[in-house]
Amino acid sequence: MANHKSAKKRIRTNERRRVRNKASLSSLKTLTKKVYDSKEKANAEVNLKEAISFIDKTVSKGRLHKNTAARKKSALTRYVNKVQAEK
Repeated sequence: MANHKSAKKRIRTNERRRVRNKASLSSLKTLTKKVYDSKEKANAEVNLKEAISFIDKTVSKGRLHKNTAARKKSALTRYVNKVQAEK
């Protein structure tokens, strides 16, 4: 257990950040699933726009690495384009 004041504060701040990061990454997973579950072109485009916006926000807040975000956005976009091509 921490003995110094600064170490105790670090424990508290780490816990707050952990909870915040977990919540945003959970939301990201939910938005990603929404995109993959949407079978219609219009729904897929709306969900894609929402997911990409959220991904960009998480990158700006430092919760996701920019290359990871780029990979996720690319995969989602490829999926939506494939859905559009099928219809």
